[in-house]
Amino acid sequence: METVRFTNMAEGTAEDYALLDRYEEQYMTGLPERLMESLEKLRASFAGYQVSRYEHSLQSATRALRDGRDEEYVVAALLHDIGDELAPWTHGEMVAAILKPYVRPEVCWVVKHHGLFQLYYRAHHSGGDRNARDRYIDHPWYAACAEFCELYDQNCFDPAYEALPAEHFRPMVERVFSEVRYLGELEET
Repeated sequence: METVRFTNMAEGTAEDYALLDRYEEQYMTGLPERLMESLEKLRASFAGYQVSRYEHSLQSATRALRDGRDEEYVVAALLHDIGDELAPWTHGEMVAAILKPYVRPEVCWVVKHHGLFQLYYRAHHSGGDRNARDRYIDHPWYAACAEFCELYDQNCFDPAYEALPAEHFRPMVERVFSEVRYLGELEET
């Protein structure tokens, strides 16, 4: 395998960076497969639920698809929890960062904040603030995040629900991650 000549980036040449650009382009074509592998790893995470996080994710995406949501939304629903393995307290932020160049900012904001919004369904059972999401009540995407949690997250732990298999979503993941469409910053609040 050909490598660059430099040992520190300041000494790199146009040829070095052209080589790295070619390798990066090849590597990026594998992103959909790496995302599907991350989804697969959710089979073994978070014991205690009636379904695995993997099945939860399939249910989320299946419900979104059956409701007629677009591919960006469906793919975000499928992948919204893949960060649980490495960033359990900030998994939404992690996944939003992955999605950011590929899906519209509203969907990224929803994924980024879904963990906080999910507290509505459970925090009051353990002494927490179920209305913590209301710090964003004036945000234009507040209702979209609340809706995502209501329709495609809190209700996706049903062992009787017949979700579509992961392979059904693979072509969508490949299409969504085939082209960078959004480079702007997520609105911060």
